[in-house]
Amino acid sequence: MICLASTSPRRIELLRKLTDDFFTEAPEVNENTAEKNPKRMVKELALRKAQSKNYENILAADTIVTRGGKIYGKPKSRCDAVKILMELSGKTHKVYTAVAIKCGAKTVVFAVCSKVKMKKLTKSEIENYVDTEKPFDKAGAYAVQDGRIVESYKGSYSNIMGLPLEKLERVLYKLGLI
Repeated sequence: MICLASTSPRRIELLRKLTDDFFTEAPEVNENTAEKNPKRMVKELALRKAQSKNYENILAADTIVTRGGKIYGKPKSRCDAVKILMELSGKTHKVYTAVAIKCGAKTVVFAVCSKVKMKKLTKSEIENYVDTEKPFDKAGAYAVQDGRIVESYKGSYSNIMGLPLEKLERVLYKLGLI
């Protein structure tokens, strides 16, 4: 049995594609970090989340969006969501998701990067999207799966959603968790 240290509906849905042998519990961590490198940052945060729980098998993840050295997490307000989407509109950015897995005494941490090209959106289109309330619990203020604002992507689709299933499946298998 795996503890998924997350209550994200997307991560729950994605992990169910690999196993039903898990339960969820929100991680209790401070997500502030001095780390500026996106890959190291998500790995650090995923590991903190995994270490926040005291179970035999724990899986935790963290996702960020980055463009031009700027890191975008979850928007803090409607205004912040609009600002983020205006900055990403029509441009390509990277999505990093890190996964930390504690399996007994062993810990595995990895990160996956995908590239996303956002559609060129008007301010009105962005405001209408933000008003759906979909962006508020998502890094970069958008959901790739809703099909409304992403033009194209390269890499793992599930990574952009928040859990890179292709690599995760190999790691969980190697650890004997699936």
